[in-house]
Amino acid sequence: MDDDFEFPAANNDAEMPMDEDEDDDMDLPVGNLILNVGEEKDIGNGLKKKLLKEGDGWEKPSSGDEVEVHYVGTLLDGTQFDSSRDRGTPFKFKLGQGQVIKGWDEGIKTMKKGEKALFTIPPELAYGESGSPPTIPSNATLQFEVELLSWISVKDICKDGGIFKKILKEGEGWQNPKDLDEVHVKYEARLEDGTLVSKSDGVEFTVEDGYFCPALSKAVKTMKKGEKVFLTVKPQYGFGEKGRGATGDECDVPPNATLHINLELVSWKTVSEITSDKKVLKKILKEGEGYEKPNDGAIVQVKLIGKLQDGTVFVKKGYDEDPPFEFKVDEEQVIDGLDRAVKTMKKGEIALVTVQPEYAFGPSESPQELAVVTGNSTLYYEVEMVSFVKEKESWDMSTQEKIEAAGKKKDEGNALFKAGKYQRASKRYKKAVKLIEYDSSFGEDEKQQAKVLKVTCNLNNAACKLKLKDYKEAVKLCTKVLEIESQNVKALYRRAQAYIHLVDLDLAELDIKKALEIDPDNRDVKLEYKVWKEKVKEYNKKDAQFYGNIFAKMLGQPKSAGAAAKHEAVPMIIDSKA
Repeated sequence: MDDDFEFPAANNDAEMPMDEDEDDDMDLPVGNLILNVGEEKDIGNGLKKKLLKEGDGWEKPSSGDEVEVHYVGTLLDGTQFDSSRDRGTPFKFKLGQGQVIKGWDEGIKTMKKGEKALFTIPPELAYGESGSPPTIPSNATLQFEVELLSWISVKDICKDGGIFKKILKEGEGWQNPKDLDEVHVKYEARLEDGTLVSKSDGVEFTVEDGYFCPALSKAVKTMKKGEKVFLTVKPQYGFGEKGRGATGDECDVPPNATLHINLELVSWKTVSEITSDKKVLKKILKEGEGYEKPNDGAIVQVKLIGKLQDGTVFVKKGYDEDPPFEFKVDEEQVIDGLDRAVKTMKKGEIALVTVQPEYAFGPSESPQELAVVTGNSTLYYEVEMVSFVKEKESWDMSTQEKIEAAGKKKDEGNALFKAGKYQRASKRYKKAVKLIEYDSSFGEDEKQQAKVLKVTCNLNNAACKLKLKDYKEAVKLCTKVLEIESQNVKALYRRAQAYIHLVDLDLAELDIKKALEIDPDNRDVKLEYKVWKEKVKEYNKKDAQFYGNIFAKMLGQPKSAGAAAKHEAVPMIIDSKA
């Protein structure tokens, strides 16, 4: 046999003729093929696979990956026509790109690294009627013993053929940078002819802002720390139809040019959204220890430097032999944005916290330790979490401690409510209830104390929700109270208020009438009954106008509020009788 016999590729003259429709139908159902050693199965379209040796792990190559194999090819009578083992050199090709016969493309994507298998390939997936003279006759069924040595993953990262990524060196861990993160990369970009167009031995940029060309930000979001890749970038992710003119020492990029980019993700700084509106952001400069973070009520010690946008330092604490700055979380001892940010930090962590005015000093001017913060200023804090002591969690408390802590939270909530700080008061009431939520281990006296606290805190929290116009949550809280005390007039009254705002007037009426049955002289409930009656009249009037206009239209009469009001047939009017 000739030493220079190469495995015939799909574009070989002897390749089986195949039209596009037939080719599209040749994908085989090989997704979750399971074989035992020595077992053979038809894996689709007559292609058979016999497992000779188990592979490692669970990963398999995908279309576009560069695979490396050893193989021995024979006819069914045992005649050998090719062997990479005889040549002493593994065979490499791109999987699923038509560089080999279809039976290979389909069979090898079912293999794991190190696996050895025998494939029996029918003529339709090999060389068909043409064969590959002089070694492979017409309509020959072939057998290949294949060992998958390794592969280099090549991914179509945008799923449109615009950027192909080949991993040259695996990265560490499992995390990838996100849009807000600040990445540090090295890269070298060349044209297809090898002309260098751009290079950097170290540059930092925010992922969503990008750098050089759109492909870099797309690619880094798929990479791990320390990963090195080779990118093939089509014009739509490079410089498109216009190209790019020469800049400085960098060459121009012609229109519609494909780029080859070597890219290394050296590291990145995680930037997280502390608030959902992105008005408080935290960039980690140094990772902290462990996984513990402060909770509401924790005593924290920090070093911090606060700056304005122009770099003016307005506060500096914990430096120059001064002790760390100590404060209690969620007690308004610092601005809201900083309070929220420190709750996400670990011991030893250093972070840059950006706080927009809504979570800082707002539109007001605020004199600080070292400078005046003008109204509507965005603030920049560098914060180091020196240490913290968490507020005791409920699972670390005795039953009596839970009741005492719940009582304290209730009192704090009451003070905040009186000060008009309804959101913070609501949090205190919620925490109080959570402390005593599970009372199966409580004694009888403790259960009674817990019951009183649950009723009081849920009622007070419902009052907060009414102030905050969160009417659905107010209904839920009042319902919880009524599950404990079905005759609680305050719960019925507040739930009725919420129902009225939700325009659920039937349910509001039920609660008001039940409250008046229990306490006929309750002034607040009577006043709410008047409010309910006015709402009923208002909505009855609206319904009358609405349906009156409909009937007027049906009868061909002109639309008018007066005509509608006189119309007698007005369905769906709410009963307003007491």
